[in-house]
Amino acid sequence: MIQLRKALALASLNAVVLLAACSSLGTSTTTLQGVVAIGGPLPGASVTVVDTQGLTRSTKANAQGAYSVDVDGMSAPLLVSAIEAGPNTNCRYNATLRARCMAALLPAVHAGNNIANVNPLTDRIASDVAVNLKFIGPQQFVDSGKSAGATVEQIAVATRTMRAGFKSALKEAGVADADSFDPVTAPMKADHTGVDAVLDVINHNRNYDNPTSESSYTVLTDISFRPIVGLVGSGPYEPLDFKRAQKELSEIRNAKVRILIIGDSTAATYELERLPRKGWGQVFEEQFKPGSGVKVLNAARAGRSSKDFYNGGWYQQMSRFMQKGDYVLINHGINDQSCESLKKDRGPADVAGLCTYPNDINGKPQFPAGHPEMSFQKSLQRYVTEARAAGATPVMLTPSTKVWNEARKEGFPVVANHYISPQTGNGFAFTGNYSQTVKDTARVDQVPLIDLEAKTIAFANAHQADWKDYWLAVADKLKYPYYATQASGTFEKPDTTHFQEKGAQVVAGMVADGIRETPELKPLAQLLR
Repeated sequence: MIQLRKALALASLNAVVLLAACSSLGTSTTTLQGVVAIGGPLPGASVTVVDTQGLTRSTKANAQGAYSVDVDGMSAPLLVSAIEAGPNTNCRYNATLRARCMAALLPAVHAGNNIANVNPLTDRIASDVAVNLKFIGPQQFVDSGKSAGATVEQIAVATRTMRAGFKSALKEAGVADADSFDPVTAPMKADHTGVDAVLDVINHNRNYDNPTSESSYTVLTDISFRPIVGLVGSGPYEPLDFKRAQKELSEIRNAKVRILIIGDSTAATYELERLPRKGWGQVFEEQFKPGSGVKVLNAARAGRSSKDFYNGGWYQQMSRFMQKGDYVLINHGINDQSCESLKKDRGPADVAGLCTYPNDINGKPQFPAGHPEMSFQKSLQRYVTEARAAGATPVMLTPSTKVWNEARKEGFPVVANHYISPQTGNGFAFTGNYSQTVKDTARVDQVPLIDLEAKTIAFANAHQADWKDYWLAVADKLKYPYYATQASGTFEKPDTTHFQEKGAQVVAGMVADGIRETPELKPLAQLLR
């Protein structure tokens, strides 16, 4: 009897074990997998997933940009973020170099395998949702540690907006179902085909938030730095001309000479909505002979200083194409003057994110103790060093003038105005002349110099009667409705810093003249019209 009872107990135990095993075999694990891509993979990227409650899972992408992670028990929507491999994990602050960072939102998960790719298109979708939730940009949303607040409808709206801008390009790239394409959930490989071919011909970055000096909403431009989205943190895209971008990418790679423009709003390429505003870099390629083999890469960006242009990643977008024999035109100084620590609302942020200090009257660099990166000269020298290391020729340009008189107000005669006076006050740690600092740097490092400030001052004073035909002063607000709501840039209140198309062309011609006048640039001058 005892043996029978033992046998029955053992059989019962085996049955329980067998049932448990069967139950375990029948349980589906919920996984998330995808590809981190930028036009090719982002190998070794750190991938983090957070849910609505703050649960977090992390992994790394492999050499092909692919990743997989267990997301059992996590509640949708899931917020996925990726940071490029390397010691730099700063995605947010512009006082130091930012890493390449992107995000994606997955609205729902199901048992089994789920796809969540991370790429520039998904980052803009996440950016739109983040801005809708009152975050400065997607990184602040990621850093909140959870996806709470994001709704399926918000994600759907942002996805439809993206699709409207890229649908034509996706079709031309051979993406199936472009009318319903979702860059997050569509299976893909980072192999330069399909959607990855589209990613090949766009540049991705995150903008700069003036009140905080942090990274903000996602910016996308085509391969020649024409804005696709960038004017505001949400809203419609300017459609990507895929075939033109592919052609220009080929021209960039195969050019005999590339000219890289490092600069600010006076040189930048603008959204169509802002016409007739143009930067001189936007039209500079027109100065060269057809068939010269010259390709201009104008990554100049409105609002950027020499420090922030580097730390914010704008330079890195462009310099990946730099080769031996190229030229780097360095045109900063206007936004480097953002050093008023007592300025209302954004004073400390400007100092942290934008400000560099000019040399003193003896040409000696000035900077706070322990912070040589806040010297304008040293900030400029970083570009000189990197250009020469790549075998390229750096060229210094003083900043173009504002139409300001000696009282530093709109008027004539226009005089040199890129300086901080000891009488200015308002919390400047150091005072001095930014144009002179450009000249100092050119002398110290034996870099060719084009004095664009002097050229634009002479031009402005020679055009006192019609200067508004060159600087931004829009008269026809029916033709250019953007300016009907702007505080400046109108004929009644002209913008004394920025150019319209006619002025951009004139200033581009001045830069070309400066090349002709500089013996060290004779090989480049021979390619001009």
